[in-house]
Amino acid sequence: MTVSEQIVEARLDGGLAALDIAVDDEQRHRLLALVGLLHKWNRAYNLTAVRTPEEMVTRHLLDSAAVLPFMQGPELLDVGSGPGLPGLVLAILDPSLAVTLLDSNGKKVRFQRQAVMELGLGNVTPVQARVEAFEPVAGGYAQVISRAFSSLGDFIALTSRLVAPDGEWLAMKGPAVDDELAGLPEEIIVAARHDLAVPYENGSRQLVVLRHRDVTQA
Repeated sequence: MTVSEQIVEARLDGGLAALDIAVDDEQRHRLLALVGLLHKWNRAYNLTAVRTPEEMVTRHLLDSAAVLPFMQGPELLDVGSGPGLPGLVLAILDPSLAVTLLDSNGKKVRFQRQAVMELGLGNVTPVQARVEAFEPVAGGYAQVISRAFSSLGDFIALTSRLVAPDGEWLAMKGPAVDDELAGLPEEIIVAARHDLAVPYENGSRQLVVLRHRDVTQA
């Protein structure tokens, strides 16, 4: 094992422990394999601006894993998923989740499909389509998540028909989210805001949970 591989494994193990997430050997293997795939493909296809495997663990795997406690399922739509984040990580950590990865970028969806195949993830469906043209499952999704897709206003507007009536939006955001919250439609409420303590990451991150305003509260 190289020094870099040792650092990657130690960072993953330490980060998951800090997040209080227990994984079995297969899940750990899949997470490490995902880092390896990301790093390999990134050199040829420029999937992400994060270049080193060590930083990929922090800024992709642990950042994605930080929202695991707020997953309810049974189905999750990851909009603007890019190379499959956070959806692939969440699917590995919670095999009961049925995860759909949605992105319009062909090379990123090709990576998603390769990762699903190589990691043996039967609970993940990659889809290449624009959000506007995507046909949701009947009744909509219980949860729709976005990690770096757009502003909150655009996120809601583009995905409103994809969320089940009693479902929720999960927006992973930085410190500038307060400005975006001011422009939310009247029929949308902020159900919760959770600070995300991402191990080895100094920046501020939070998860904003949005829902349809209950008609009984109107």
